[in-house]
Amino acid sequence: MLKKAKAWAKALKRDVIALWLAARDPRVPLTAKLVAGAVAAYALSPVDLIPDFIPILGYLDDLILVPLGIVIAIRLIPDELMSEFRLAAEQRSTRPVSRTGLAVILAIWLFCIIFIVWSLSDLL
Repeated sequence: MLKKAKAWAKALKRDVIALWLAARDPRVPLTAKLVAGAVAAYALSPVDLIPDFIPILGYLDDLILVPLGIVIAIRLIPDELMSEFRLAAEQRSTRPVSRTGLAVILAIWLFCIIFIVWSLSDLL
């Protein structure tokens, strides 16, 4: 059971990097690029939309949303290209980091904080 979980996690990491590569390839259709780019940016971002310290919900994105996004993005990319991206992802020695994903997540959090403060100021 543990071996299967480790293999699944390794395949997931490889597919995220493959999607990151696919989002930058001119042969990939635009819709697939946008989905692959969004999924890869979120998965590679050092900040989660829902922080992991929040019970249950914190891991919901890591366990359900990210894998679901990966599956959807992979289905949009032609099989022969996805095989090529997976091979290239396996050969990479470093994991990319998405600064764009970080910026988007931080912007969402900032917007939420501003909205809460604005809402509370109307109540007081």
